[in-house]
Amino acid sequence: MLKRKIEAEIKTWYDIKPKHNALLVMGARQVGKTFSIRRFAEKHYASVIEINFERTPSLRSLFDGDLDGRTLYERLSAAGLGTLIPGQTLLFLDEIQACPRARTALKFLVEDGRLEVIASGSLLGIHFKEDVPSHPVGYEHRLDMHSLDFEEFLWAMGIGESTIEQVRINFENRTAVDSYIHKRLLELFQRYMIVGGMPRVVDIYTKDQNIQDVIIEQRNIVGGYKDDILKYAGNLQLEVAKVFDSIPDHLMERNKRFIMAHVEKDARFRDFKDALAWLRSARVAEFCFNVSAPIIPMGLNAKNNIFKFFMRDTGLLCQMSLGNVQQAILAGDLEVNLGSIIENAIADLLVKRGYPLYYYDVKGRLEIDFLITRDFKILPIEVKGGKDFRNHNSLDRLLENPVFSIDEGIVLCRGNVEQDGRVFYLPLYMVMFL
Repeated sequence: MLKRKIEAEIKTWYDIKPKHNALLVMGARQVGKTFSIRRFAEKHYASVIEINFERTPSLRSLFDGDLDGRTLYERLSAAGLGTLIPGQTLLFLDEIQACPRARTALKFLVEDGRLEVIASGSLLGIHFKEDVPSHPVGYEHRLDMHSLDFEEFLWAMGIGESTIEQVRINFENRTAVDSYIHKRLLELFQRYMIVGGMPRVVDIYTKDQNIQDVIIEQRNIVGGYKDDILKYAGNLQLEVAKVFDSIPDHLMERNKRFIMAHVEKDARFRDFKDALAWLRSARVAEFCFNVSAPIIPMGLNAKNNIFKFFMRDTGLLCQMSLGNVQQAILAGDLEVNLGSIIENAIADLLVKRGYPLYYYDVKGRLEIDFLITRDFKILPIEVKGGKDFRNHNSLDRLLENPVFSIDEGIVLCRGNVEQDGRVFYLPLYMVMFL
């Protein structure tokens, strides 16, 4: 079974006593929300009542009419879904986006206090903008769940905690990683780019490492995303589908900037603004905004109509891309033609680390792949997949500019840990520690 970090976060919520809010776990489809919640519940509760509103839509009627805690408790008891033990029973409301009134009811279930409640769902940011009669403000604790990050992938591939901890020490002390471990982790990072982090896909890969089986399952997930667009995007169906299908093509461009005319001839930003927001809310893709200057806070300097648009799982991006990119990656061909795949992997892993994404592009004369705020300072990051990773003119010029007073820059590359003045070369896999 795959080890997931989210379970430690759920445990932190669980340990808040004597009374805590309902837990709302949000994430894209297929990232493992249901499995992780079930596994946690089995270990920590005497009984569990699970309702999946997509699988059993008839149970939505439990939340019709009055929503006071006593009434809801009595209805759940009468429904015969399991034993209710005050203080020891978890009510797990899965796919809660399919029952907006259940989201409203969280407040009253928390106030009643006899049941602990965990809700989860996909597309929550989309559904609950309009459909929820009343948001349970102050009564829910939210967690975002993602597909597996690279550290979780390493766990799945049998890499021990002691190895990861030693590499973490190398990162913190800026010392070289043991050559065998470095080579092994680079190989696994290449495989992570192909496989991605969707739990079902990772599980398939760990069994026999058959890439064709991986691609088949990824194709199923991408197909599920397209079904969701048809089912949930409403009058944005056509625009969302066009944007989704165009993501690989945009990332294959030299500067990877999202260009509306590549989606549809003569299209403008306002024509597809809502479609882009839909995909971000569904946690399928993420914006990386250009900034006018690398100055804190970067959000105030972001150009909201100039951006890159990255897939939230690089394995799915590989499946959607034309050409046999999987074999090229396995062969170690990470030069310019696959730079978009590497950059997408870094973008996704930075988001999983909690960073909003920004980049800096001055009319093509100077471009920094990513800017993050770390320890209250701007940290510029260049991503280099090829052998020329020591060629970074843009980063050098940025560090030399006294206006911005940036202390250091990072080059994520295939090389080992190394320092050259104010530039640190770190292996691609060390993004998991940033």
